[in-house]
Amino acid sequence: MLHWALVFFIVAIIAAVFGFGGIASASAGIAQVLFFIFLALFAIAILARLIRRTS
Repeated sequence: MLHWALVFFIVAIIAAVFGFGGIASASAGIAQVLFFIFLALFAIAILARLIRRTS
């Protein structure tokens, strides 16, 4: 998931350099959503591992 967030971020940067504002903002939005989903899943995985370790 983090890989796809980086891919969309790079697409957004390239689109912004070439002046495609709509594509750049859409790609940046998708990258942001994917990054936050990645962070949430990562936090859940860490918590699950800590809970599993203590029991």
